[in-house]
Order: sequence, then structure tokens, then C-alpha cells
Amino acid sequence: MNKTELVEKIAATAGLTKTQAEAAVNAFVATVTDGLKDGDKITLKGFGTFEVRAREARTGRNPRTGETMEIAASKVPAFKASSALKNVVNEK
Repeated sequence: MNKTELVEKIAATAGLTKTQAEAAVNAFVATVTDGLKDGDKITLKGFGTFEVRAREARTGRNPRTGETMEIAASKVPAFKASSALKNVVNEK
């Protein structure tokens, strides 16, 4: 499902226009992005948790040349699904 399909599904489910649903999706994405940028942990009960995880610097290899190189430390966004969401996905 891409963003357009998500907006259409939200509009149909919530009884909104596509414009209103797209504004809601955009606001959600912007809010989560800003929260993660500020280092916040965002928990949605029954859905999951968005957080930022730190990756330490490490040594890697250039696959083309085989040369060793240093990979800098970085922060990466991560999502951990709640047990409720996992249960729904695994139902048959």
C-alpha cells in the first residue's frame, strides 16, 4: 500500500474527504518526524513504538575494492510493533 492508497482507505474508513485524510496523514508523518528529530520516543498503545537508535562507529569494507573503511556513528529511526499488532497480523 502506498501513500495514495492509504489516504483513500483512511478517507473511506473515517468518512473524510481525500483532502482531509491526506492532511491527517501528512500531519502524522510530520509530527513523528519532528518527535524523532528531537530524540523523543513515540508510543501508540496497541500499535507500536517509534524511536531513534544509535549505531556505533564500525569498520566496514568497500565491496567494489575490498578496501577497509571506517563507517561513522549514526542515528537511525526504528519501529517496534506492539504485541497486540503482532497478534492481529498473525491471526488466521
